[in-house]
Amino acid sequence: MKNRVFGYLLQCLSISVLFQVADSAQGKYAQMLFHDLLQDYSNALRPVEDTDKALNVTLQITLSQIKDMDERNQILTAYLWIRQTWYDAYLKWDKDDYDGLDSIRIPSNLVWRPDIVLYNKADDEYSGPVDTNVVLRYDGQITWDSPAITKSSCVVDVSYFPFDNQQCNLTFGSWTYNGNQIDIDMGMDSGDLSDFVENVEWECHGMPAAKNVITYGCCSDPYPDITYTLLLKRRSSFYIFNLLIPCVMISFLAPLGFYLPADSGEKVSLGVTVLLALTVFQLMVAESMPPSESVPLIGKYYIATMTMITASTALTIFIMNIHHCGAEAKPVPDWAKVFILDYMSKIFFVYEVGENCTTSQKEKEKEVKLQMNENVNAKVQGEASTCHNKYNVSAVDNGHPNGDLKEERSPENINLYMCTCAHHDKITKNIEYIANCFREQKATCAKGAEWKKVAKVMDRFFMWVFFIMVFLMSISIIR
Repeated sequence: MKNRVFGYLLQCLSISVLFQVADSAQGKYAQMLFHDLLQDYSNALRPVEDTDKALNVTLQITLSQIKDMDERNQILTAYLWIRQTWYDAYLKWDKDDYDGLDSIRIPSNLVWRPDIVLYNKADDEYSGPVDTNVVLRYDGQITWDSPAITKSSCVVDVSYFPFDNQQCNLTFGSWTYNGNQIDIDMGMDSGDLSDFVENVEWECHGMPAAKNVITYGCCSDPYPDITYTLLLKRRSSFYIFNLLIPCVMISFLAPLGFYLPADSGEKVSLGVTVLLALTVFQLMVAESMPPSESVPLIGKYYIATMTMITASTALTIFIMNIHHCGAEAKPVPDWAKVFILDYMSKIFFVYEVGENCTTSQKEKEKEVKLQMNENVNAKVQGEASTCHNKYNVSAVDNGHPNGDLKEERSPENINLYMCTCAHHDKITKNIEYIANCFREQKATCAKGAEWKKVAKVMDRFFMWVFFIMVFLMSISIIR
C-alpha cells in the first residue's frame, strides 16, 4: 500500500516538473521570437510588401455605455470598445521553429497601427484608444482591442421633447491614409450591443453601420469611412412627472378664476400667480434645450398655456368692469337680456336667490312691481280710511249716532272735515313721494343686478370654454 502511494506522488511530481519545464520553454521561445521579429522592424511605415496595394483594416465597435447626452451643446459621450484587425507582412513566423508558439502579446506602440480616428469628435483633449497590448499571430494577423471614451457631435432635434428620438452618428476613418492605402471594412453589419449597460434616460434601439467612400474638396483621392448610427429614444417618465403633470395641474387653475366671486378681489391675482408659475417651468425647459429655431413640444405647450392664461386674465378684468357697473351705467341692452339673461343663464345654470329654472327674471320683476304697487295702494287706502273714521267719530260726538251728515252741517263740523281732508292730501303726497323714491331705488338696484348677472353668466361661459381648451391641449401633448 505504501509503495502505491509513493508511486502516485512521484508521478504527480514528475508531471509538475514537466509543466514547469514547458512553461520555461515557452517563455524562452517567446523571448527569442520577440527579439527576432522586432530586430529589424520599423513601426513607422505601412507594413505591406507591395506599396501599390491597399492594406485592409477590419473595424468593429462595441457600445458599452452611454455616459451623457448634452442636448444644449449637442455632444454625445459614449464608452466604446474598439477592435481593429489587420495583417502585418513583416511580423510572420513559422510556429514550428518556436516550439509551436502561435501567438504573442506585445505593447501596441511597438508595431505599426492604423491612424483610425473619430471624425466627428467634439473633445478638446485627445480621447483616442488606450495603448493596450496587441495580439500578434504567426500568420501576421494583429488584433488590437482598446477601450475609449468618445465625445462626438450629434445633431439633436428637440421638436418633440420629451417624446423625441435621436440619431447620433459615429464616423471612423483614417486621418492620413486614403482609400488606395488603407481600406476599412466592417467586422459586423452593426455595432455590438451585447454588453450594453442600460441608460436611465435613453433607450438604445440599434446601431446600424454603413461604409462610405467620400472624395473631399482638398484631395482627389477617395477616403473610406464607417459610420455607426446610434438610434436613441428618450425615456419620458421623468419629464412627465416633473414638468408635464405640474403644468397641467396649474393650467386647470386658470379657468377656476372665472368661478371665483368677483367681490373677493382675488380673480386677477390668481391669474397672475398661475402665469408666474408657468414662466418658471418654461425657463427650466429653456435652460436644458439648445438655442435653436425648433421649439420643443413641451415649450409650445407652455407658450399656449401662458397665452391662454393671459387671455383669461384680460377677460377677467373686462368682466369685473361689467360686474361693478353702477347707477350711472346704461341699462342692459335688449339683445343682452334675451340672449344672455334668458338663454345663456339657463344653459349654464346661473340663477339668483329665489330664482330657479322655471321662474324667469322678467316674471320675477313683474311680481316685485305688482307687490310694490299693492303695498302703496294699501297704504293710501289705509290713510283714507283713517281720515273717514276720524270724521265719523266727530259726527257721533256732536249728537249724531248714525253719523248722518246731511241732517246737520255745522260750521265746526265742516271745518273739521276740511282739516282732516287737507291732512289726508298731505299724507297721500308724502306716501307717493316715498313710493316714487322706492321705485327709483328698486330700478337702480335692478339695473345693477342685471349687469352683475350678465357678468356672472359670462364668467361661467368662459370657465367652460377654457376648461375645454386646457383639456384638449393636455390630451394633444400626451398623445
